[in-house]
Formats: sequence, structure tokens, C-alpha cells
Amino acid sequence: MHERSTAPPWWRRPLLAWQRWWHRLPPQQQDRLAMAGPVVSLLLFLGAIGVALMYFTREDAAREREAMVRDTEYAQQRLRLRLLERQEQTMRLARDIANRTVEETAFVAQAENLVLQHPELTALYWVDAYREVVTGYGVPTLNRSTRRAGERLAPGLGGGVIELARDLHQPMYSKPQRSSDGGWVLLLAVPFENQRRFGGVVLAELALDALLRYGVPPELLARYTVTLVDDSDRVLAGDPLPPRPHGVWPLLPWGAQPQSHALALSPVGNSVLVRLHAVRGERDRTAEALFWLVGAMSAATLWMLVANLRHTRRRLQAQRALLAETNFRRAMENSMLTGMRALDMQGRITYVNRAFCDMTGWSEEELIGTTAPFPYWPETEHEQLMARLHDEISGRNTPGGFEVPVKRKNGSIFYARMYVSPLIDPQGRQTGWMTSMTDITEPRRIREELTASYDRFATVLDSLDEAISVAPLHSHELLFANRMYRNWFGDGSAGHERLLELCAAVPVLPAQDVNDHVDHLVGLPADVLVEAVAEHAQIHVPELGKWLELRTRYLTWVDGRLVQMLIATDITARRLAEEQAQLQAERAATASRLITMGEMASSVAHELNQPLTAISNYANGLISRLRSGRADPEDMLVALEKTARQAQRAGSIIQRIRAFVKKSEPQLTLADVGQIVANAVELATIELKRHLVRLNVYQAERLPALMVDPILIEQVLINLLKNAGESIQCAQRPPGQRQVELTITPRRLDERAGIEFVVRDNGCGIPPEQLERIYDAFYSTKADGMGIGLKLCRSIIESHHGRLQARNLYNGSVVAGCEFSVWLPAAAASAPDADTRGALTLPTLG
Repeated sequence: MHERSTAPPWWRRPLLAWQRWWHRLPPQQQDRLAMAGPVVSLLLFLGAIGVALMYFTREDAAREREAMVRDTEYAQQRLRLRLLERQEQTMRLARDIANRTVEETAFVAQAENLVLQHPELTALYWVDAYREVVTGYGVPTLNRSTRRAGERLAPGLGGGVIELARDLHQPMYSKPQRSSDGGWVLLLAVPFENQRRFGGVVLAELALDALLRYGVPPELLARYTVTLVDDSDRVLAGDPLPPRPHGVWPLLPWGAQPQSHALALSPVGNSVLVRLHAVRGERDRTAEALFWLVGAMSAATLWMLVANLRHTRRRLQAQRALLAETNFRRAMENSMLTGMRALDMQGRITYVNRAFCDMTGWSEEELIGTTAPFPYWPETEHEQLMARLHDEISGRNTPGGFEVPVKRKNGSIFYARMYVSPLIDPQGRQTGWMTSMTDITEPRRIREELTASYDRFATVLDSLDEAISVAPLHSHELLFANRMYRNWFGDGSAGHERLLELCAAVPVLPAQDVNDHVDHLVGLPADVLVEAVAEHAQIHVPELGKWLELRTRYLTWVDGRLVQMLIATDITARRLAEEQAQLQAERAATASRLITMGEMASSVAHELNQPLTAISNYANGLISRLRSGRADPEDMLVALEKTARQAQRAGSIIQRIRAFVKKSEPQLTLADVGQIVANAVELATIELKRHLVRLNVYQAERLPALMVDPILIEQVLINLLKNAGESIQCAQRPPGQRQVELTITPRRLDERAGIEFVVRDNGCGIPPEQLERIYDAFYSTKADGMGIGLKLCRSIIESHHGRLQARNLYNGSVVAGCEFSVWLPAAAASAPDADTRGALTLPTLG
């Protein structure tokens, strides 16, 4: 608003001028002029009319000019606010892109929403750092061509607006550009960063014609011809002005051309001007002359009074509007939670808002006008804060702000984050620095607690004996590694990849149900996971000379990526112990077989003695017949065939004993149940005959095959049959009642198909109080027993995923014998695959 003028009223100006001029004249001249009074009066009257006419015309033009200037400023302010709204919306999109909270699809949706809501916004594009269009949305009209994704923009687009936004790190407007539909547009480039580097711009196209149509209030469009022109007076938007008339007409008061006024459109700059041109209709010159000649003297005063009243009223309304706007801005500043402080170029405080005073406890009167050191500076931080203030006044500011301690009036200290920006006046000159302050005491406390929590977490992980590493899938980046991992493999991801490589080399057996294709990863969004990685894999690392148990987990990292965590535990000592225990178990199994054959030595010798005696008799008979000359070829052929059969029988017995006692690695193979039973019965019968025990075998037909080690299963059956014979011998049953039954039948257990071997005897049984201890190592119910037979049998059966059970048979309340049942899973339901062969690990004996 202009200051109220102190000049005298217009009607007193001529009189005062005349008085001053008259008193300056000498007396002689005053006399001469007094004589010429009538003429002068007439001339003055005519002059007064002309002066009044000129005065009134100029006064009208001045008021029109003033109103036009005010309306031009109002129109410029409305356009500026509309541009700033579009600029803020574009900057919000750029911030979302920089924070990675918006993707291409969401950007297109938001851009479409903004374009459809705001007519002056014709297109929004996401442009990367190499000026390539990532995506965007433009108004789909017939005369416009939108930019496609992947299109590379010209380096000098819009006068290099993208390069200026990149270099200045702030939104930039281009000069007016011709669009494909013939109109004029402005390009707004809002830069954003990607990991503290220039990541591109959000490019907005603003149609000047729509901006003028929807940005200027309708009342101004009704009173003025509003246009947008460039610095060369070229019309960019709006209707062009009519041609200016020539000749004498513009020199007449009522023929003067309507006034116009132009202002630069902020924040675009001087490249776009807002120009208002007063609308003046055609007037009748005769009526205009009669009006001014006849009614000038009579109506001039009334007209000027009314005009002055209207002008005063408009002025008061403008003052009230300005006062309301000022109060609104003041209330808005006082309602902010962020403290605001303004410094002049010398570092003196010129403004603080209520939030700043509430934070510090100092009043506005106590802060405004003070210089450093300020009252809210802690005494111990004066030197550092003074250096910071010097940097602030010198323009060396940190874009992300800085943290400083602030002292309240009561002496307490809190931490605040301050952001500094230049303070620019309407003329574009810097008048100081504006600082915003936010209390970060609570966020700082939370951050410190999170840091301490992370330190505790890292300390716990570093103290573990396991090596823990986390890395994204299909990436060489190592996200986390504890101290044990770094001690073993260093700081890089090579150790993580090496563990996966060794783990992938470990064979993984297929699932039992080959027809079940359920995703074992439960739908995790992994592209290609290493299928050979088991839940718990044991691998050998030659570089470390260690055996490691590797466990893997898939989890979502803090940034949303799917990562793989490996936990490696050193099991070298346990592995060596297991190998030693396995070796001991194998030795125990071999020793058990040797002991069994030692106990059966006399029976085996007797069994071998029969074929050997028969061979000797046949040989002596042949010799006698040959010597006596009574050798008949047919009889000799029969005798030799019998000799050969006896020799084969003896060799078969020896071969079976040799295979039984031979020490070899346990091997799983697809075995026939009938052959296992026949081999076991052949050896066990020798011992049972020595005790005069009859063995009865009952075997079902079409039994399924077993995936077992045949020698170990034969050893179990021989031990059970031999124990049955010894139990009958201990019970001293009569010869006719000494019998052992071996029954082999199919049986399902826990929904799995299998085969059950049942050995029943009518011996003395097992004392009930010892029934639970017969499987303990080195515990035996026999006086000369070693106590490893049944323990070894149970270990063998359990290693084949089977079951071994024992129970006494009763006749009333008297023990009438004992029954041992062995259940083994069939090959189709067994844990190992029926088409493969693998080593069997025997459990330890104690």
C-alpha cells in the first residue's frame, strides 16, 4: 500500500500557487496586472476550465493507473500462488521418488490425477539423470504429442532447464516454449537426489493459456484485457490488444488510450510478464465535448467528491484486507511447531516466531535485536556456535541441516536441528538468513537407544562360536558378518559364496512321495534358490581344515530384499567322535559275529565233518574198486557225483561262514527277504542242531523287497535264533518239545508297509525285572555272556528305521517262552531311495 499523501487538496493548489507568485511580484507589476484584471479573469476562467479539464483527466488516469497497478499485482499474486501450488505438488512427487516411496505405476497415477485436476498442468514426466523419460502422463488431445518412456530429451530443452535444476539443486522454470498444438508452455524442472547424487528431475508442462484462464479472477477478466507476454512484448496467452489509433485523436483528453501495466510473473522471472490493459469503449465525441463544456464546472466538485469517496472506500477495503492478511500470516506463523528465526546480514536477530520463543523460553522482546553470543547458547559451546554462525552468515550451509545444543531460559539443555536458507525480499535481493529449528531431543534419544541396542546385538553375535553371514540372493554384497565369520573368511562375501558352493555339492535325497510337488519354500519370492542347500548340511572346508554344520534361513532384510542367512558351526570334534564311534560299532559288530562263530565252532566242525567223512568214504571206495579191478564206470560216475555234491556242501558252509564273519563297510542294497532268511537259517541251524532244537520257518509269499544291509540283518536273525536255542537248553526241555519258530509276514506300522520277523521259543524266557535292561550295553542274563548281542541287534534294526521288541510268553502265570519281533520298512516306504545305494551308519553302543 502507498503512504497517505501529505500534499494539499487539489482545489487549494492553484490558489496557493497564485498567492506565492503574487507576493513575489514587485508593486509596479502588481499594479499593471490589477489593471488587466477583467482580461485576466476571463483568461483565468478559460484557463481554469482547461486546467480543470486537464487536471480531472490526469487525476482519472492516475486513479485508473493506481487501480490497474493494484489489480495487476493481485492478478500476478494469484498466478504466482497457482504456480507455487503446482510447484509444491511437483516437489512432493520428486521427494517421493527420492525416498523411493513411489514407483512408476504410482507416479503415473498421481500425475494423471494432478493433470486432470489442474487444467494448466498439461503433462508430468519422470526424467532420469541421463535425460531419459522414465514414465509420465500428458493430456491426451489430438493436437498434442506426449513424450514416451525411454525417450531422451534434447540437452538444451527449455533453455537448459534440466541442467540448471541439476546444478542449482532447486526447481527451475524455462522460458516460454512452443508446444505441438501451437500454444505456449512453461517447463518446470524439480530435481531429486538418489543416494546423495543427482537422480533426475520431475518435468512439468504448464500451459500459459490455461494458467491465465483459470488463474486470473473473473472480475479482472471482465474489467481488463489480461495477457501474458514475454520480454519482447510477444503475446503468449490471452487476446491481443487492438491496434493503437493514429492522428490527433490520442492527444485529446477523451481520446487517450486505455492504460496498461505489466509485472514479471514470479517465480518464473522476467521471461513472462502479466499485463493488464484497461477496456475502454467507444465514446461519442459530441456528447463528450458537451459534457465537459457544460457540466465541467457544475458537476466537477460532486464528481470528484464521489470519486474520492469511492477511492477512499477502496483504499480502506484494501487496508483492511491487508491487515487481515497480515494477521492471518501472523497467526499461521504463531501456530507452527517449528521455530523460525531471521538474521540480517550482520548476524542480528530480526524476527522470531512463537514456537521459537516457546522452545527457548526467551520472549520476542528479549531476542530481537540481539547479536552473538545469543542468550540461548550454552556457555560451553560459544566457540563452536560462533564458528557455525560465521559459516551461516558466509553462506556455507549444510543442505541437510545441523544439530546444535540449545539452552532454555531455565538453564536446561535440549538438542535441535537447524536448517538455514537465504532470506530474499520482493526485489530479489538477499536481506538476511532464515533459520528453522526443530526439537530433536526425543528422536535423538531414540536413535541413541537404537544404536546401543544394535551394539548389544552385535556384541552378542560376535561372541557366538558360530559364523553368521547375511547376503542378498544373486549378489556379491555382504550385508552382515559376525566376528567368527571374519576370523575364518575375512570381510568379503567370498566365504559366504564358498559355503554355498560346498553346500551345493552335498547330495540331497529326493522326497519320499515323488508325486508331491508342493513348493517346499512356501511361495517365497525367490528367482532361483540353490536346491542342494538342506536345512542342516554338514560340509568340509579344506581351507580351514574343519567340518562345519551349515544352517540356512531366508528372511526379509530391513530394505525389503530377500536375503539368505548362513549359520556355520564347527563340528570337527563331534565329527571325529562320530567317526570313531562308528568305527567302534563296526568293530563291535565284527567281534559279535566272531564271537557267534566261536560259540558255534563245535557245531560248525561237526557239520563240516559229515561231508568230509562222506568224501573220504567215497574216495576210499573208489580206490578199493580200482585196485580190485571191479570198477564199473556207471558206479564210479555216481560215486564221483556224490563226492562233488558233498564237496560243494562243505564249500557252501565255509563260504557262508566266511561272508558272515568278513569285516566290511555296511552297505544298503535292495535285498530279497527269502534269501536273507535262507542264509540266516543255514548258519543258525548248525547251532540249533547241537542243542537238539528243531527250527520251523513260516514265510509268507510275495513279500516286498527290503533296502537293508543283508549281512547285518542275517546277523540279527542268527543272534535271535541262537539265543532262542540257548534259552531252550537253559530250560532243559525234553527233545520232543525243543522247537523254535521263525515267522515272516507283511505288516503295516504307523501307516507304513513293512515286514515283521518273529522268533518264538519255549525256553525259560526273560526275568520280568530284567526285561527293560536286556538292551543295555554289557548287560547279559547269561553267566558267560558279554552283553553286546541284543544291544548290537537293536542298534542295527534302528539304523534301518525299524523296531525290535521282546516279550515273554505265558502259560497262565508261568513263563512258557519268549518272543522277539523285528519290523523293517519295505523298500517303497524306507527312508533311503530304492534305486540308490548308500553307506549305513551304525549307532554307537553306549
